[in-house]
Amino acid sequence: MREAGLYRNIARYERTVRDISRVLAEVTPDGITVGLANYEHETLSPLKSRDLLFAAEHPELNPFYHYFRQRLEEIFSSNEPSAVGISLNFLSQALCAFSMIGFIKRELPKVKVILGGGLVTSWLSNPQWKNPFEGLVDHLVAGPGEHQLLRLLGLDQYEGKTPRPDYGMFQKDRYLAPGFILPYSASSGCYWNRCSFCPEKAEGNPYISIPPEQVVSDLKTLTDETNPALVHLLDNAVSPAVLDALAAENIGIPWYGFARVGSRLADPDFCTVLKRSGCVMLKLGIESGDQGVLDAMCKGISVEMASAVLRNLKRAGIASYVYLIFGTPAETEGQAKNTLEFTARHSDCIDFLNLAVFNMPFCGAKAPGLEVRKFYEGDLSLYTDFDHPGGWDRRHVRLFLENDFRRHPAISSILKNEPPAFTSNHAPFFAMGP
Repeated sequence: MREAGLYRNIARYERTVRDISRVLAEVTPDGITVGLANYEHETLSPLKSRDLLFAAEHPELNPFYHYFRQRLEEIFSSNEPSAVGISLNFLSQALCAFSMIGFIKRELPKVKVILGGGLVTSWLSNPQWKNPFEGLVDHLVAGPGEHQLLRLLGLDQYEGKTPRPDYGMFQKDRYLAPGFILPYSASSGCYWNRCSFCPEKAEGNPYISIPPEQVVSDLKTLTDETNPALVHLLDNAVSPAVLDALAAENIGIPWYGFARVGSRLADPDFCTVLKRSGCVMLKLGIESGDQGVLDAMCKGISVEMASAVLRNLKRAGIASYVYLIFGTPAETEGQAKNTLEFTARHSDCIDFLNLAVFNMPFCGAKAPGLEVRKFYEGDLSLYTDFDHPGGWDRRHVRLFLENDFRRHPAISSILKNEPPAFTSNHAPFFAMGP
């Protein structure tokens, strides 16, 4: 997985991922599934606070217990901390995170545990949130955590500044990738922040950005310090100002990230300059190939502009990773077929595809005229189910995707490019060429 040559042949790559996954399955205890990008327990759910509390009460039952016990004991023996911060972003991390929290509280009961990250932000944004973790977690932090963490640690003198990340403590040769991938956030929230049912809008997360000149300066310094193989811009959408700054100042390392379809990318000359700056791939949330659906979602883009952007990126040599979503309240089966036709028509310009069935965010469930109900059992569920006004429910959407969309010859050839398990995180390496 660390050899660049593997990323020149998708068949060899798939074989490698399957082999590693098979070994993981053989050595994982019964009732637990540990994958390269996921963690599932047969009886414990990250959507249920009582299961997370059980994981904290019984950390020795976690398959990673012997590893994190030894690692944490090494750290604590040399420098007993006053606080421990844990970033929890994905559901697949929750059970293991709480196992570690339980171990920490058992060994060092006076240590304060500060829990933040994207998943915690979503929990705290739920209007029905009631903290089930009192007595175990001392502080829950929503949104960008840097300044809140500093305040909790009594380091208020850094307030107002945006410190540059420090990756010096990371073992950069331990990643399953052909080199260190440097993560960098130029902003939090979303500068557009108008799309219907977007979690950022539904959760009321503000848009906070770093000045473009600082972004470029940070990236140049960090790349000198870490010598990465790739830079991953983590923003929900890289702002036009940052795109301009990156186009003007080549940071010297290949980079990729999410970008909105807009006037910058609709300019073929700008896409050519962006390619020269090191951009190897852009992720685009086009969502639909039907104008009515795009308007209903308040995407602020046109089908024609999306078409122009895809063709400009292709001509410039920038790979496109396109995200589509099906089953939104405004979509009909006929409009889903328009998306199929749009995708097939632009198959020569789309390098990778992500197909999603719409989930209604819990915080965005107040859409008029929609009957909603529980989607998952569990007090920490992030989504709610709903009765589609046009009968275009999840079952029909899944059948359409399986029987029509995925089987279209032009589209199926794109789907075969998808790196299994790692998906968009490894896709840029396939786009970088020899």
